[in-house]
Amino acid sequence: MRIYKDIITGDEMFSDTYKIKLVDEVIYEVTAKLVQRTQGDIQIEGFNPSAEEADEGTDTNVETGLDIVLNHRLVETYAFGDKKSYTLYLKDYMKKLVEKLNEKAPDQVDVFKTNMNKVMKDILGRFKELQFFTGESMDCDGMVAMCEYRDIDGQQVPIMMFFKHGLEEEKF
Repeated sequence: MRIYKDIITGDEMFSDTYKIKLVDEVIYEVTAKLVQRTQGDIQIEGFNPSAEEADEGTDTNVETGLDIVLNHRLVETYAFGDKKSYTLYLKDYMKKLVEKLNEKAPDQVDVFKTNMNKVMKDILGRFKELQFFTGESMDCDGMVAMCEYRDIDGQQVPIMMFFKHGLEEEKF
């Protein structure tokens, strides 16, 4: 299994257990699922609570969300109220990535710059439909992933988008 981590914050962003598609060599599109989980639903063989205890009822805590968000403790951020604020973040973030690429993979700098501009023009055109997520540290200096619901075979499917060059793979 591979875990993809933000190269700036070290936060886990996603793993290779999901369907992943690489777009224009710069964006990973990861297919998510909306899930509902009940916490405290523990079944112990041979355990039979008395009728009195069963009548009292218990509080159950149900969490609903995207599997990627829940599994990797991503946090939704509302830091970008408009396209302009997100564009400013992107320019700053891209500078950080270019610095990292110059150190680790200088051959990727041109690919990143060329393809990232093309991809982001397309994504910014859909800005109002996007949700944004940071890693567990909630540090907006690192990667801010995007989520968009797309119509696939008549169903609304959540697609999470991550910047390939802002991630490092860790094998387990």
